[in-house]
Amino acid sequence: MPNDFKGFPRECLEFYRGLQENNYTAWFAEHRAEYDEYVLKPSRSFVMEMGDNLHPIAPGINADPRINRSLFRIYRDTRFSKDKTPFKTHLGMWFWEGIAPRMECSGFYIHLEAKKLILGAGIYRFTGEMLSRYRDWVVDPKHGAALRSAVNEAVSRGPYSLGGEHYKRTPRGYDPEHENAQFLLYDGFWMGMEIPVPEVFFTPEFPEWCFGHCLNVLPVHQWLRNLLGH
Repeated sequence: MPNDFKGFPRECLEFYRGLQENNYTAWFAEHRAEYDEYVLKPSRSFVMEMGDNLHPIAPGINADPRINRSLFRIYRDTRFSKDKTPFKTHLGMWFWEGIAPRMECSGFYIHLEAKKLILGAGIYRFTGEMLSRYRDWVVDPKHGAALRSAVNEAVSRGPYSLGGEHYKRTPRGYDPEHENAQFLLYDGFWMGMEIPVPEVFFTPEFPEWCFGHCLNVLPVHQWLRNLLGH
């Protein structure tokens, strides 16, 4: 696929504004051509260029412009949800590093809504085995210190915050007074930021701009890569 990213068109945001107000199948069918032209087409080009940018700092990065690879599908899974609206009102792009299933790897995530952009690095949710290993590493003197260092380094580089906190109490068997006890409340671990959609989103420089933020949170991604061991 040719690498010809020119920036996302403003019609991309217009599409998502319309979808937020008209989240039903008939509206999407009427506007499917806009989704294909203004969302999917530039997204695929972006994924290819972003993969090229990330490769030097994450040699095992996966940047695959197919749906259910780097591009999340727009259809919601409503089987077990009270919310039966059929479509996601955001664009999600995922660049994962490792040989495990894509959502069991750490990676870089870019999330677009009509009014905001989210960028981050990490892993959304640990499997049971991963969670147990993560907790042991959090309290390990060497690995725990490395985690604090990675988080502090990322925070010093920009307006990044941690995500993934889930539990209200320290898990049984771990010291609630440990210097890393706060990290034991997480069932996933990522660092990122949320901002209004910037003007650079509409320009060819958007991949390079995103790369700069990925570089800032790279220490957290590298710690998780070491944790996962793949």
